[in-house]
Amino acid sequence: MTDKNHTPPQHVRTRFAPSPTGFIHLGNIRSALYPWAFARATGGDFILRIEDTDLERSTQAAVDVILEGMHWLGMDPDEGPFYQMQRMDRYKEVLAQLQAAGHVYPCYMSVVELDALREKQMAAKEKPRYDGTWRPESGKTLPPVPEGVQPVLRFKNPQGGVVAWDDKVKGRIEIRNDELDDLVIARPDGTPTYNFCVVVDDIDMAITHVIRGDDHVNNTPRQINIFRALGKEPPVYAHLPTVLNEQGEKMSKRNGAKPVTQYRDEGFLPDAMVNYLARLGWSHGDDEIFSRAQFIEWFNLDHLGRSAAQFDEAKLRWVNAQHLKAMSDDALAALISPQLVQRGIAPEALDDGRLPRICALFKDRCDTTVALADWALVFYGSTVEPSAEERAQHVTAAIAPALDALAAALEECVWDKASIAATFKQVLTAQGLKMPQLAMPVRVVTVGTAHTPSVDAVLELVGKEKVIERLRNH
Repeated sequence: MTDKNHTPPQHVRTRFAPSPTGFIHLGNIRSALYPWAFARATGGDFILRIEDTDLERSTQAAVDVILEGMHWLGMDPDEGPFYQMQRMDRYKEVLAQLQAAGHVYPCYMSVVELDALREKQMAAKEKPRYDGTWRPESGKTLPPVPEGVQPVLRFKNPQGGVVAWDDKVKGRIEIRNDELDDLVIARPDGTPTYNFCVVVDDIDMAITHVIRGDDHVNNTPRQINIFRALGKEPPVYAHLPTVLNEQGEKMSKRNGAKPVTQYRDEGFLPDAMVNYLARLGWSHGDDEIFSRAQFIEWFNLDHLGRSAAQFDEAKLRWVNAQHLKAMSDDALAALISPQLVQRGIAPEALDDGRLPRICALFKDRCDTTVALADWALVFYGSTVEPSAEERAQHVTAAIAPALDALAAALEECVWDKASIAATFKQVLTAQGLKMPQLAMPVRVVTVGTAHTPSVDAVLELVGKEKVIERLRNH
């Protein structure tokens, strides 16, 4: 039985509402990560809404990158995607309600008149704003309605008093109503505008928490007033600071930001991306590396940062490398296998059990799965191509007899790490060489570079036939 003085906890419903007018980048997806994490942390719902009312700039390709990027990062919504263009009838219905209640009025001021008004205000050093010419007031006579002009619909913003909210990031924010003019909420053709559609969506979808970028702070007081005109209480707001690029500018496509899906193609792990993005504006003590499960367990709105976070690709690569190292060899092999098939390796060639062991040997040296696939390719490809510099430095005429002797000795060798190491030692003794003098050229000839983990482990994984053939053809 519930104590009647005790309010049951609210069922959290958050949303991500991108505009598909450019490819979604890390700054945008960070704005999706927090509402997703808050819904997961509280057992709530995460809703995806596509704000596609900008018909000229919205594209299906941009929608696809949003959906693909979120799916790759494991941030699938519980509901949606909902498309605003498919909800026009609903918006018009609510507009009619507002108009009937006297909260909306037609305005016939032309663009030319608005521009002239703005210029006059700016010349007088006033803030440019609509002056309420067509706002109906008791005892006021409105101008005659011009013929053949389709009006816009404006929202009758309250006069006097303040709009205030306790922002979960920025603290208390208060805006005087007199600072806000009467917002256009429907265009001359009747299509509703962004600030109005957002409020109707948030009401219909029962959104409890709006977690979004701080470029929306100026919209919030207007949206709160529309909520109240519709008899609804606004949600809790949290306005996140901007993500800056490495040059300290706002991250944007124009400033060279990459689509989120490009990071997938470059071999970054979704859990590493979530870890890195989480730290761009939120913290849990000094924890730098954490799992998705830990992030969800720890996440709340009280530890969101107030200052802009700066993207750092070197840090992202370091975080990715830590996650890569921590993955099981079998799980890594499952990620590397399709990359090798894409590069022309026959799928059946990968069934020989070597791939998890190759991943184990090289994962500490790699910061992306693409770098790991580069190493694995050496073991499955038919040839290796050392650089001219490495070949000239290590594969000299002086070392050729030792390479031939090693090839001959390995013919008789049982193919396991210990036996290969023992054979190597015998050849070194017979040839009067030290380990690096022979190991470096052997690596260059068999795997294409002098810098690898221990040579016996590498040779075992390359395989007896390939090793002997590559040594012979040095």
